Amino acid sequence: MSDIKPETAERIGNLVEEFVGQSAGYYRKTFAYMLQASGYRFTFNIAAAVFGPIWFGARGLWSWFLGFMLLETFAFIQIGTGLFGDLGREARLRAAKIGETLDLRRQQIEAAEKSGASSLESLKRATASLEEAFIKAQDTAAQADAGGLTYIMFGLALLIVFKLITGAIANWTLEAQFARWRSDSSVASGWLASRCLVAASIFIGIVVASTIRFAQPDAFSILSAFPTNRDWRLNVGDGVQVGFDWTKTHGRGFFDSITFGMRTLLDWIEVVLVQTPWPVVGLVIVLLAYLSAGPRVAIFTCAALAYLGLLDFWEKAMTTIALLGAAALISITLGIPLGIFCARRPKVFAIVRPILDFMQSMPSFVYLIPVVAFIGAGKPAGVVATMIFGSPPVIRFTVLGLQQVPDTVREAALAFGATPRYLLWRVDLPLASKTIMAGVNQTILMSLAMVVVASLIGAKGLGEDVLEALQYAAAGQGILAGLAILFCALILDRIVAGKN
Repeated sequence: MSDIKPETAERIGNLVEEFVGQSAGYYRKTFAYMLQASGYRFTFNIAAAVFGPIWFGARGLWSWFLGFMLLETFAFIQIGTGLFGDLGREARLRAAKIGETLDLRRQQIEAAEKSGASSLESLKRATASLEEAFIKAQDTAAQADAGGLTYIMFGLALLIVFKLITGAIANWTLEAQFARWRSDSSVASGWLASRCLVAASIFIGIVVASTIRFAQPDAFSILSAFPTNRDWRLNVGDGVQVGFDWTKTHGRGFFDSITFGMRTLLDWIEVVLVQTPWPVVGLVIVLLAYLSAGPRVAIFTCAALAYLGLLDFWEKAMTTIALLGAAALISITLGIPLGIFCARRPKVFAIVRPILDFMQSMPSFVYLIPVVAFIGAGKPAGVVATMIFGSPPVIRFTVLGLQQVPDTVREAALAFGATPRYLLWRVDLPLASKTIMAGVNQTILMSLAMVVVASLIGAKGLGEDVLEALQYAAAGQGILAGLAILFCALILDRIVAGKN
């Protein structure tokens, strides 16, 4: 950097003047000095040190504005607390409560003296202890009120340190902004009065509100509690309930058909897993594990199935896998085509993505409320709740896998005359298969995580044993049922993952 040619240095200097706006001469010299070597070189910006976060905001460095605003706000809180803060507030409140109790004890002593009660001596001892505590609380309050200078000095020291740090790194951060601006003209540049006004308003508002809140907690109640009205929540809740009732009434046929379809699918799967002789089911599962993941996984699967059978978890485990299988089957059948569609149409994925975020962010227990309201309790409701919770991964991973297919490979296939259908089935899906299978795996495991939650609405299976163990504090039985769920998860995970 020290070997910059004169014409190059002049061109960079002109760009610096265009970028910084105000104080162009100062920044031209400063940037020339900083560019002589890579990395950080010490300079001190007095304006940035004085204005602090406002300087960063005016320059468009909003991330730095936020960080230093929080630091300086903390320093101003200390200063404000020392200047006009009610430092002895907590001790005075404690003394007031002790005083109320003390008055009550004195009244009890007077009544005991008149009646000649045997508890008089114990009351006097308790009153003496309260008087000592009352005096101690008053002394503590007085000492706290006298400690304002300590807060002021501590706050000033912090503020000076933050100002020095601000001045020392301001030019460095601005030079980094300049480097980004040279390659992207949309990066913020210059010193704008509008940005300065916004930054000053935010900074002053936050400092004043925070300082008042901590120094004088009782000054403005609006700073302590959000202004609200309980009736608003009740009215909104009633409106939501009306919407649920209307949807349930007018969509009864639709929800009944969903319930019938889910129950039919569950019955078929349970016939295969529950009513089929257990040696047949176990042997098929072990063979699947062997063919998919090899002999080690097959041995583990055999041991896990033996655990389920010997501890009387077999039927409930098969019921759990039936519920999981129904939910996962629907999720995968609908999720992969939807993921393919979204990968080829970014505008559609822009609409679907917030829905997936909502489905993954919503607590699992909340799913149960609309599911029970529209479908009712039981296994079909458990399948629907599990399906909603487990669907997002397979959709997201399908989109991700197809987006990661190299464009050069697709262009080569198209150049050799590949049709869109051939491109999808012979190029895109094979290359994205590992990512898609990872999504399938995550969907199955997330669906299994809903087993215990689904048992709350009548879905049978291993989750029912865990729920009963929680209700009756049966730690041993709960651990055994939890291990059974764990083994089911591991078996499914290894079979789906295969030898990868």
